[in-house]
Amino acid sequence: MANDIRIMTEAELREVVALDLETVDVIESAFAALAGGEVVMPPILSMDLPAANGEVDVKTAYIPGFEGFAIKVSPGFFDNPKLGLPSLNGLMILFSAQTGLVKALFLDNGYLTDIRTAAAGAVAARHLAPEVVTTAGVIGTGVQARLQMQAAHLVRPFERVIVWGRDEQKAAECAKDLKNSLGVEAEIVSDPAQLVAESQLVVTTTPAKEPVLKAEWLHPGLHVTAMGSDQEGKNEVEAKALVAADLYVADRGSQTEKLGELRSAIAAGLWTGGAPVELGDVITKKSAGRKAAEDVTIADLTGTGAQDTAIASHVAAKLAGGDAGTVIKS
Repeated sequence: MANDIRIMTEAELREVVALDLETVDVIESAFAALAGGEVVMPPILSMDLPAANGEVDVKTAYIPGFEGFAIKVSPGFFDNPKLGLPSLNGLMILFSAQTGLVKALFLDNGYLTDIRTAAAGAVAARHLAPEVVTTAGVIGTGVQARLQMQAAHLVRPFERVIVWGRDEQKAAECAKDLKNSLGVEAEIVSDPAQLVAESQLVVTTTPAKEPVLKAEWLHPGLHVTAMGSDQEGKNEVEAKALVAADLYVADRGSQTEKLGELRSAIAAGLWTGGAPVELGDVITKKSAGRKAAEDVTIADLTGTGAQDTAIASHVAAKLAGGDAGTVIKS
């Protein structure tokens, strides 16, 4: 019996799925499933390639009730822009959860990862940020800086955005893009401390190995989402900030202990709280989120295989019955 396999390019995928509230809800469902305890999600296969200034991550997860599960390969080669190539690319393979047969190959060049990562930021903001956000700040100037602010605006429609980056020209370009795409006031600052001071919601989107956000900058009513630390050695938020906050939330505790911001707090001997609260626990009300408007909350997003399975399954559902892409029989 032949098995149909659908192959989709990035351009075709962009016609099917976008960064919108529907996608945010899909990713939220993945976090909620993680809280149920029945998701099968092995540790990330992560390979650091310093000789090539690159890294490769492989993520996967099986979610009960989903018709398929994805395996995602995500390379990042950070000297590529010098060659006129993007830093990030990759693909997802969707398998049947019933037979294990390949159902789809998404040659997305990292697009699905980009939007599911941004959607995860929106989920964190939805459940942890103050109800009213007037000003949002982003530390970083790349693709995720733009997408994280677009995603945050879906759930916390702020009026003003502040951008900080080491390269002022790139920061200005990012601010201009956000002004045009969101219709908000946008500006750059030369000091990240000022950005944090003026914002109620801050997202860090850098590959930094030294903190770009200090504990002394935290202030009442602030929410921080740190999403750049996804490899050993990366660190965006000062370790002291995690224990100074009223609530620290991990996307997956076992990952943030090794790859996220929690790793540095543990290494410094500052974290004594045991297993952290996970975002899925907050979503499903197993743990409390923000308790008061003046609370300081921090979400640590390292990226989970459950998110990849969720976004790939979402794409497959939207493709059902259509003729998009190329279908081959194996």
